[in-house]
Amino acid sequence: MRTAGPVGFDLDLTLINSRPAIMAAWSAVAAELGVAIDLAAVDQRMGIKLEDEVAYWFPADGQQEAADSYRRHYVRLAPTMTFPLPGAAEALVAVRQAGERAVIVTAKHPISVQPSLAAVGLQADEVFTHVHGPEKAVVLARLAAAVYVGDTPADMAAGHAAGALAIGVPTGSFSPADLLASGAAVVLESLTQFASWYSGFRNDLREELPR
Repeated sequence: MRTAGPVGFDLDLTLINSRPAIMAAWSAVAAELGVAIDLAAVDQRMGIKLEDEVAYWFPADGQQEAADSYRRHYVRLAPTMTFPLPGAAEALVAVRQAGERAVIVTAKHPISVQPSLAAVGLQADEVFTHVHGPEKAVVLARLAAAVYVGDTPADMAAGHAAGALAIGVPTGSFSPADLLASGAAVVLESLTQFASWYSGFRNDLREELPR
């Protein structure tokens, strides 16, 4: 496991509370296309790619139209219905102050990422979009990321598979137990605890280096 390197962050429900915009966009899709969509079921799977969620509700020949509809509504709604999660800005600052890069690795499509970040005033050193599960692990391994922070079991598995320290935050749809069972090394209550944890992590690293 790496002890120094970039720190990766998931986006939805890790750095930002995008749930209001996501739910509103799905409601708009249901109304526009006349399909009943169970928002509670959508919420339970939050974090997967849009294309994978669309497949639960639409036949193959209607999935592209549904995805296009969702993104159109989401981009419209995100600016006023996206909020930073507590500690998000401070977490990015803590990584940069330590001399490392803060990187976002998300399943979101590029067209949805930019309005989401603009809404909350957050900026990453680099953003990798439209990757989920093992695809995130590939990105994290290529970056030689030391840490990956996320809110889903798939995030924890991706971090672990990439050789990064998987840090969970139960600010999404999954419990601390879910995250620990999926490979989280540590579960924080929220990102408000990240700066303190990361400082300790870095101090431990310095103490372990040869003198």
